[in-house]
Amino acid sequence: MGEKSVGGAGGRVSSPRCVAIVGPFASGKTTLFEALLARTGAIARQGSVTAGTTLGDASEEARSHGMSVEANIADCTYKGDKYTFIDCPGSVEFLSESDAVLSGVDLAIVVAEPDEKKIPALQVILKALEEKRIPHFLFLNKIDKATGRVRDTLAALQPASSVPLLLRQIPIWKDGVASGYIDLALERAFVYHEGEASTVIDLPDEEKARELEARYSMMEMLADHDDHLMEQLLEEVEPEDEVVFEDLGTTMRHCDVVPVFIGCAEKSNGIRRLLKGLRHEAPTISDTRARVGLEPSDPGTLQVLKTYHTQHGGKLSVCRVFSGKLTDSSVLRSVGGEELKPSGLFRMKGAQPIKNDGAVEEGDLIALGKLEEVKTGDTLGIGQAPAVPLDAPQPAEPVLSLAVKAAERKDEVRLSAALTKLIEEDPSLRLVQSQDSGQTLLEGQGEMHLRVAVEKLKGKYGLNVETAEPVVPYQETIRAGTELRRRHKKQSGGHGQFGDVALKIMPQPRGEGHAFSDTITGGVVPKQYIPSVKSGVEEALQKGPLGFPVVDVGVVLTDGSYHSVDSSDQAFRMAAILAMRDGLKECKPVLLEPIDKVTVACPSDATARITAIVSGRRGQILGFDARPGWEGWDEVQALMPESEVGDLIIELRSATAGVASFRRAFDHMEELSGKAADQVITKYGSQMA
Repeated sequence: MGEKSVGGAGGRVSSPRCVAIVGPFASGKTTLFEALLARTGAIARQGSVTAGTTLGDASEEARSHGMSVEANIADCTYKGDKYTFIDCPGSVEFLSESDAVLSGVDLAIVVAEPDEKKIPALQVILKALEEKRIPHFLFLNKIDKATGRVRDTLAALQPASSVPLLLRQIPIWKDGVASGYIDLALERAFVYHEGEASTVIDLPDEEKARELEARYSMMEMLADHDDHLMEQLLEEVEPEDEVVFEDLGTTMRHCDVVPVFIGCAEKSNGIRRLLKGLRHEAPTISDTRARVGLEPSDPGTLQVLKTYHTQHGGKLSVCRVFSGKLTDSSVLRSVGGEELKPSGLFRMKGAQPIKNDGAVEEGDLIALGKLEEVKTGDTLGIGQAPAVPLDAPQPAEPVLSLAVKAAERKDEVRLSAALTKLIEEDPSLRLVQSQDSGQTLLEGQGEMHLRVAVEKLKGKYGLNVETAEPVVPYQETIRAGTELRRRHKKQSGGHGQFGDVALKIMPQPRGEGHAFSDTITGGVVPKQYIPSVKSGVEEALQKGPLGFPVVDVGVVLTDGSYHSVDSSDQAFRMAAILAMRDGLKECKPVLLEPIDKVTVACPSDATARITAIVSGRRGQILGFDARPGWEGWDEVQALMPESEVGDLIIELRSATAGVASFRRAFDHMEELSGKAADQVITKYGSQMA
């Protein structure tokens, strides 16, 4: 039995399509990636994630953790059309990989499970697509494990999407298992054959009423965007097939609906129908070019979506060709007009580059070799004119830090180079040199994110790396003042050393910083030595009696004496240091800890748990409110000690099925006393500058 022809197919534009596969962690994205490649003949057989035989997730880190940790790319053809599929990580800790990729795709396939517990994670994915106005299908995976009506499942998933979910297929149940499906647009029934194409069957009599009800619901949703179709429904006129298919494609491309397909990627069920949906309804490169803001007449523009550092081929910049054609001899230009010449053009197969042997046309995804100065998100132009810059996503702010250093001093330069490469591959990693502790901090999106980064340093770059907790930048100040005099005198043959100073030390208002002045009269301390006294004071304040930098202290040089032969800059500097070290001990030193303002974003049903977690970490709850633009989410504001914020994200994610996030900013320093202060002094005092 033949299939209905798809309306508008004759005018369908054939151009390379770039499709991202996204979805929550463990929803089956990599398995769908494999199934699509196997069904199109790009790979000989479908690999298994559990067996470690997939084209995607080929890295040691991905396979050891059983999860995607970076984007994987592969080309294929289906019925003469070229496709590039990009399998993106699902964990919230690796979502920056998706953010960069989504800038250049035509469409996304969102893989979801019939599992209400994953709705918050699904919402995070869908929100990113909605904000970028990226058309998307939803593939309801693992339909063989679903219980209950699929329309009830969709109703449960709908709150995750601000765009209506449009059911395109309903399952045929046999003995409680989905044995096939009914396509509501084609009005045809199909039976699954594991690992093979589904076959058409006559629509079972017992399914006809259910099919009519589901199809009418689909038509009603389409009619919200088509007045002519609405009139036909009201007049009970059966619409033409061409109208239905045209509306399905148009509403999806305009992000008015999210078409929902069903299947089981592991068994390769529903894959061909998904491919046909892509073939007839997915946007073309011209649609995407308009979405990113390029003019139809643009002569040639590429954008870097992903950077790889391969073991033997060096740096690869994976680019979407929005317009123009590319050859080995093409001249590329940066936004600043700099001429760039890649070492070669490559196609990606998983994480492996393959030398390109054909023309590169608009719509293609191509890897450019050894463009050392180019980074992810950059725009490149083809030809003589500078590139017109396109928007590039900014990485999320880090939520966890780890101090890293080479286990052996001889590897410090290699470590620095490897960290630079890691950050080029994953811009959501950030490297910070702490001025307070001298530590090198690697900052990222969570515990697993940083763990994988360290594993890459060891596995990919052969570096033995030591890690530690970041040192919290505690400070100290004084509660009282004092006046004292100290003399530095030393005689050891020849010229000696003599410096004599009287200092008045007093507390400054919080946040005022240091102040130094003098009231010297009569030249008791010659003017040329006063800067040395100030230098000694500042040196002594770098580490106070509790072991931390001292802040908010005023010092006045009130008196002193000198020796015409033995006095020197060094002698007066040492006298000031002695006076400050002894004087600060008399000024009732007190520890200060940094307090951050923290805003936690979480699903509303977890808000009570989040406030309890924050309060349990000495946080002061300032309030909470609905998260703007996020249905069913809240934002909790609090003031928290930085020491408690350090690993906060681990507990937050544990309490929210992995989806909570937070942002923070330093707010103020606050006194810490008693046992808590003693513990800090014991633990950190000797480590501070």
